[in-house]
Amino acid sequence: MFPIRDHNPSGRTPYVTYALMILNIGIFLSYVPLLSDPREINLFFSSYALIPAQVTGGGGLSGLFTSMFLHAGWMHLAGNMLFLWIYGDNVEDEMGHIPFLLFYLGCGIAAGLAQVLFEPGSCVPMVGASGAIAGVMGGYLLLFPKAKIDILIIFIVFFRIFPIPAWIILILWFAMQFIGGMGATPETGGVAYWAHAGGFIAGLALTVPLWLRRGAFRFWSRTHGQPPHPAATYPVVRSRIPRIKRQ
Repeated sequence: MFPIRDHNPSGRTPYVTYALMILNIGIFLSYVPLLSDPREINLFFSSYALIPAQVTGGGGLSGLFTSMFLHAGWMHLAGNMLFLWIYGDNVEDEMGHIPFLLFYLGCGIAAGLAQVLFEPGSCVPMVGASGAIAGVMGGYLLLFPKAKIDILIIFIVFFRIFPIPAWIILILWFAMQFIGGMGATPETGGVAYWAHAGGFIAGLALTVPLWLRRGAFRFWSRTHGQPPHPAATYPVVRSRIPRIKRQ
């Protein structure tokens, strides 16, 4: 079960969102040959990833920035770019291009600092744009809590797309990150749960001034939590399981 699109068209071209996607993909393609060589990719990540133990020791601060543009594999990259594509354009539309870029980078740095705070002795390199994208998701929650998000549910031989309010998807996602972080082991590789949770909270906090300027709860009342423009519509898609007629 994962989101594939929203019903919230943006009013202007999201140049920064597209640029961030292109940059992430381009950087990944530049070092993808190293993924087949464990020694080389470890050396690469030790130079450019975020390593909490280095930060707590007074070094490695550049990793707070460079780690946002690195990914550990094709699926890692694809998942992050999908989430950025779904949520980024609308938040950029509300904030403006340059403020959104600063917001994105700020959320990414805050996400890295959260990972360092909760796992200060970890020597596991952290890479990925997911902390910054989590911040975008936090901003989306505050601005469009009832925007419809289509999720794709796949169960063995059939699939179905369901529209669900954004607040359900995003709060459930945040809860999963928090619970995952509580059970994570610092010296074990995997998902950087605290970076996700920290980025999400940072995104909420950094969006509050914009939300207040829009009218805060009055903004929600005017739009009923929906985007302040007509929602996009899509045809209903579902799988069809063939039936065999009795002879």
